[in-house]
Amino acid sequence: MHVIAGTIPDKDFPLTFGEVLLEGDVLVIEGKKVLPLQGTGACIASAATVHQYLNTGATVKAVLVGDIGDGHGSRQLYSFLEKEVPNLSPRLIVLHYILPIMGMMKRVVASCRRVPKLCLVADAGSMYAAKAAGLAKEFEVFTPDPSEMAFLADEKATHPAYISHHLLSSNHAVEKLIEKAHHYNNASRVMMIKGKKDYIVSDGAIKETIENPDIPVLEAIGGTGDTITGVLSTFIYIGMESWQACWAAGMTNRYAGMLLNPTPATKVSELIGIFPRVFEENLQQWSGICTRI
Repeated sequence: MHVIAGTIPDKDFPLTFGEVLLEGDVLVIEGKKVLPLQGTGACIASAATVHQYLNTGATVKAVLVGDIGDGHGSRQLYSFLEKEVPNLSPRLIVLHYILPIMGMMKRVVASCRRVPKLCLVADAGSMYAAKAAGLAKEFEVFTPDPSEMAFLADEKATHPAYISHHLLSSNHAVEKLIEKAHHYNNASRVMMIKGKKDYIVSDGAIKETIENPDIPVLEAIGGTGDTITGVLSTFIYIGMESWQACWAAGMTNRYAGMLLNPTPATKVSELIGIFPRVFEENLQQWSGICTRI
């Protein structure tokens, strides 16, 4: 089972768990419709698109709840995961936009330990909570951007707002931040560092970098980092090495941007819609093992 858990900015959206269906560019979960504009919705839509293209026979199961920043929905989500993960026994969980609550994250990870060989991926608020709670080493993949790398590299910060200013200076290149994060045990085993230049890190060493195709306008489109997380999680789910899944996901986003020729007004759902064409033209060459099942 491939599970993606997170919040959406809709205070009236109830805690919902179920199989994700794609109806055009709309997600349907237990009869409830979600527009994958960005955030967890974009992550889920990306993962579902990869499963659909590859005919994996699996589907994404989503745990979604509304949260507008007061933490009410996030607490519901943490409680659901703490209780249900051992019963669901998933193969991979992506923890996404959830308000960082360290004590609750600790209890969720404790429940995850009860599931043999469970792969944990974290992005956004879940990554902040995992690092602040001292749980980074429990995760297979983090997907930070360079500023979030500065947070991971700061051994004292419990939130990105409290990063030591010297870590944000030009003297602290991404390579130095990677080294610090691993030194302080604040990094997952594999990391996909998303930026103008993407870094794929495995066990503290830079495995690959990606600089081309360079599509700067993607930075202006909300959700393009979330799509990478969704794609790489599915590649890992089907058996690809984690670092290779990160590299292939980064290439997917960049090639989709090149084919789409987007503007800042482009919706992330339009980018996701190009993924099948990208896979058709490139995926077998990129992965060798990742062909339609």
